[in-house]
Amino acid sequence: MSSMPTRDDPAYGLSNSFHSQVSQAVPDATSIPGLRATAVQAFLALTAFAGFALLGGCDSAYSQGADAPPPQVVEVAEVTRREVIDWDSFTGRFEAVERVALRPRVSGYVERISFEEGALVEKEQVLFRIDARPYQARLNRARAELERAEAQYDLAGRELERARQLLRSSAISQEEHDQLVSNRSQAAANLEAARAAVESAALDVDFTRVVAPIAGRVSRAEITAGNYVTAGQSLLTTVVSVDPIHVVFEGNEQTYLRYAASGGGDGRLVRVGLADEQTFPHRGRLDFIDNALDPATGTIRARAVLDNPDGRFVPGLFARVQVRGGAPEASTLVAPRAIGTDQDRKYVYVVDDRDTVQYRRVELGELVDGLRVVKSGLQPGERVVTAGLARVQPGAVVTPQPAPQVRADASAGAPQYN
Repeated sequence: MSSMPTRDDPAYGLSNSFHSQVSQAVPDATSIPGLRATAVQAFLALTAFAGFALLGGCDSAYSQGADAPPPQVVEVAEVTRREVIDWDSFTGRFEAVERVALRPRVSGYVERISFEEGALVEKEQVLFRIDARPYQARLNRARAELERAEAQYDLAGRELERARQLLRSSAISQEEHDQLVSNRSQAAANLEAARAAVESAALDVDFTRVVAPIAGRVSRAEITAGNYVTAGQSLLTTVVSVDPIHVVFEGNEQTYLRYAASGGGDGRLVRVGLADEQTFPHRGRLDFIDNALDPATGTIRARAVLDNPDGRFVPGLFARVQVRGGAPEASTLVAPRAIGTDQDRKYVYVVDDRDTVQYRRVELGELVDGLRVVKSGLQPGERVVTAGLARVQPGAVVTPQPAPQVRADASAGAPQYN
C-alpha cells in the first residue's frame, strides 16, 4: 500500500484539490435538514482515501510496466504430415487354440498322479494312473475265451472237411452236412466275438493310463490319489495348448462393413499390446470373423492368431488389439505431449508468426509410431507448444525454442527424443 503524500510530493496538491472539489460539491451539514455533520465528515474522509489509493495504484502500475519480465521461453514443435496406416483399436482376451477337459474313460480308484501341476506336458504323457488290476483280470479272461473260440473253430473246420468227403460217397446225408456247415459258421462268429472282447479288455487296461491328448500346459489336479472316479464324468484336470494362441475381440457393425467393402478381413495384420505395455509390440494375423452379428450388442466376433513360443500369453489375459485398416493415407501428426485436456475437450497451444499463443481445439485420432493423429484443428507447418502448457496463456507473447526432434520407433511404437 502507498504512503500518504506529503506537502513536497506533487500528489499532495492533487489530493488537496480533489478534497476541495468534494467539499464544494457537498453542502454544509447545517444546510441539510436531519443530516449530521459527522456523517458528512466520514464521507469526505472516505472519498479522500479513495483518491490516495487511485494515485498509489497508478504509481504501482507505472513501476510494473518499467520492470515487466521478458517473454517466457517455451518449446515448440512443427506439425508434420505424412502417410500413415489406419489402425482400428479393440479390446479382447487371449484364448487357447486347443483346450481339453480331461476325464477318465474307465471307472476305478486313482492310483497315482504323474505330473507337476501347472507344468508343460507333452502329448501322450501319462498324467494319472487308475488301478488296472480289475481290467487286467478281464483281459486275461477274454484271452482265455479267445483261445477256446479258436479251438472250437478249428474243430468245426475239421468236422466240416470230413463231412464233405463223406457226402461225396453218400456216407452222410445232406442234412448232416448242412448242420456241420452251420456249426463252423457259429464257431467263426464266436471267434470274432472273442477277439473283440480281448480288444475291448485291452483298451480298458490301456485307459487306466490317463494321458495328455495334446501338448500344452496342465492345470491343477482336481482329484487326488485314492479317490474313485467315474468313467466320462469325473473331471481330472485341464490341458491348454500354448503355441500358437488366439486373441478374441469384438468389432462394431461399421468396422465390419468397412472390412467387407475392402475385400474381407481374413489375413490382415494385427498388433497386440498387453496391459503393462504402452505400445503394440506383438504381431499376428486375423484368421476368423464370425458369420453373424449379435443383434443385442451390434457387434461381431473376430479372432487373430499369434505365435507364443515363450508361453507369455495365457488364456484369459487382457489384450489391446489393433487391426490394420485400408491403404496408407496422408495424416497430420503431433507429439502427444503437446495435447492438453480441458474437461472433455482436447486442445493445443499454437504459436503464430508474431510469437503469440493461440488456443486451438483439436479432434484426435489413433497413436501412430509415437505420434498422435490430428483429424481436425491443425495444419502442417504450424508450431505447437510441447512443454509447459500449464505456464502459458492464450494471447501471451512467448519466445519459441525448437523442441527436441521426435524420432518415431516403428518397431516399438513409442517416441524417442534425440
